Amino acid sequence: MIDTHCPYCALQCGISLTTGDGPPRLAPTEFPVNRGGLCAKGWTAADLLDHGDRLLSPLVRKDPADRTSPLRPAGWDEALDRVVDAIRTSQRRYGPDSVGAFGGGGLTNEKAYALGKFVRVALRSASIDYNGRFCMSSAATASNRSLGIDRGLPFPLADIAQAQAVLLVGANPADALPPSMQYFDAGRAAGARHVVVDPRRTTTAGGAHLHLQPLPGTDLALANGLLHVAIREGLVDETYVRDRTSGFDAVRATVASYWPDRVERMTGVPERDLRETVRLLATATSAMVLTARGAEQHSNGTDTAQAYLNLALALGLPGRPFSGYGTITGQGNGQGGREHGQKADQLPGYRRLDDPAARAHVAAVWGIDPDELPRPGRSAWEMLDRLGTDDGVRVLLVLASNIAVSAPHTNRVMDRLRALDLLVVSDIFLSETAAVADVVLPTAQWAEEDGTMTNLEGRVIRRKRALSPPPQVRTDLRMLADLAGRLGRGRYFDDDPRRVFDELRRASAGGTADYAGITYERIEAEQGVFWPCPSEDHPGTPRLFTDRFPTADGRARFFRVEHRDPAEMPDADYPYVLTTGRNMQQYQSGNQTRRVGALTMALPDARAELHPDLARRHGIADNDVVELRSRRGRALFRARLTDGIRRDTIFAPFHWAGSSAVNALTDPTLDRHSRMPAFKSCAVSIARAGGPDDTDLLTNPPPNPASH
Repeated sequence: MIDTHCPYCALQCGISLTTGDGPPRLAPTEFPVNRGGLCAKGWTAADLLDHGDRLLSPLVRKDPADRTSPLRPAGWDEALDRVVDAIRTSQRRYGPDSVGAFGGGGLTNEKAYALGKFVRVALRSASIDYNGRFCMSSAATASNRSLGIDRGLPFPLADIAQAQAVLLVGANPADALPPSMQYFDAGRAAGARHVVVDPRRTTTAGGAHLHLQPLPGTDLALANGLLHVAIREGLVDETYVRDRTSGFDAVRATVASYWPDRVERMTGVPERDLRETVRLLATATSAMVLTARGAEQHSNGTDTAQAYLNLALALGLPGRPFSGYGTITGQGNGQGGREHGQKADQLPGYRRLDDPAARAHVAAVWGIDPDELPRPGRSAWEMLDRLGTDDGVRVLLVLASNIAVSAPHTNRVMDRLRALDLLVVSDIFLSETAAVADVVLPTAQWAEEDGTMTNLEGRVIRRKRALSPPPQVRTDLRMLADLAGRLGRGRYFDDDPRRVFDELRRASAGGTADYAGITYERIEAEQGVFWPCPSEDHPGTPRLFTDRFPTADGRARFFRVEHRDPAEMPDADYPYVLTTGRNMQQYQSGNQTRRVGALTMALPDARAELHPDLARRHGIADNDVVELRSRRGRALFRARLTDGIRRDTIFAPFHWAGSSAVNALTDPTLDRHSRMPAFKSCAVSIARAGGPDDTDLLTNPPPNPASH
């Protein structure tokens, strides 16, 4: 029996895994995060370890010149030879940046670090980004510029149970992070008042004291309206603002025009609810403002996160006991994955690639000249949108990401993937992205390798190897080291996780995300270590901002932000707002969870939620098949009628592929600061496509006409 962690979300719940006689079995442990709790996904995680769909050898196209020819098994030498030949040909013809990588927030810290290093050192390329750009980038950008640091929760998750008031914006932890609800439940049981901001009455919202239902894309106006009320009613903590912040006067002037009746017209949230929300937060002895993807995945997501940061700072929350501002990370290593070099502009330790001192430090650890490091590259969507073009990436390596399902405007993404000279995908199953690859590399699963993850609290934890991978399956660390060796740069790379982590510690030392004092031994002895931890005798930092902020002057900064309408507004052709999100039974693109029988039985197909009044307008009944269309494509869903959603809004999950791929509809317009696409708001039409028994429409839809 091995104590390790669940492979799914950013809680990284503690589990014990038993192997030996029969199939692997798991059970939850009393780890400080989940305390014996586990969700349906976690309980079934071991089903993936011996799944029949597992990739067991490399695959290559039968005819290398024909990308439509079938994939066939191959040895590692043949597969890697094809990759290296394509890299050399492309870089000779188009330059170093024509070869790139797309990573994922599910990679261990060691693999995320190694991938960033591989692109910069082995490929000498600027072309790297990852799917966390689609997840945490807006909140991260706002936190960095305002607080001087990006750690999703700057306090332990358990602190939520002690907060007397919580404002939860665009999050549904009851479905996305079920074991975390024990802390929300404990707080409410002790008398805490929770306010949930969501256009849907989710399970989380259903248990709240107050549920605010704004139109998607108006969260910033709501936040500015709340701050307006706080100022007008004398609820700002003026001493805190004076002693610990800067820039408030400009924000005070900006929000003066967000009077409550105007905000009600913009958002649909009644004045009385605005006032009650502010009074709850301002008068509680401890209070938190927590945001998540519902507020952040917009073309103004950074400014929206900033508006809620402004509110938290004005009320004096960050640094107070059981109080503060936080953002809820989603992916398993969404926190660590954005700290150590997968982003186009970033080096390990959350250092900036355009900072000469950061370049010098990391180059010294890597044993190269700083001038060898490339400059910052393009963000995720900007890289994907140029795949296969003369000034874009021609050869792409994808690790732990299913961009054919998870990226916005997936019809465009699929066109660009097919335009590549070579697509290489490392995965455990044949994902929708791997299915169109030229070379598919089988990789080890979560229980087949050692490594570290950093959960939503900034707690660095260890995943432990409990099984050996199948004979022809390699870890990503070994694959990257093998590729680097064939490219003549093997001396810079190692495939041992502990040695890679020790190098990561040196590379991160002195950076914002400082792991220098964290060791495998400490992680095990202390049930995880919170960064920053600059030395081995440092206790780690469970709670940030108690004395000062990690900015140049020690003060947090207010930034004035104004509401802007979403890039795409409803009109006569597309009269409704589509917003996307998660279901409890599925995870991310569904490449893993859609293969688990117990989970698919509980929720066999994708369901679009709409209000009964909207359904009657279009002759739609519960369980009918409906077609949603946007300016980019169409998708089919089973209708779920509920009066818990706004009459002008439709919700659909993003876990499904094929005819139910909601990201065929979503808007790739980018946030100007974070380069986050606008997943949470686009204009759509809806029509009845079939009845409850027309299941074949979901699995074998009619041809999709060209969209514009």
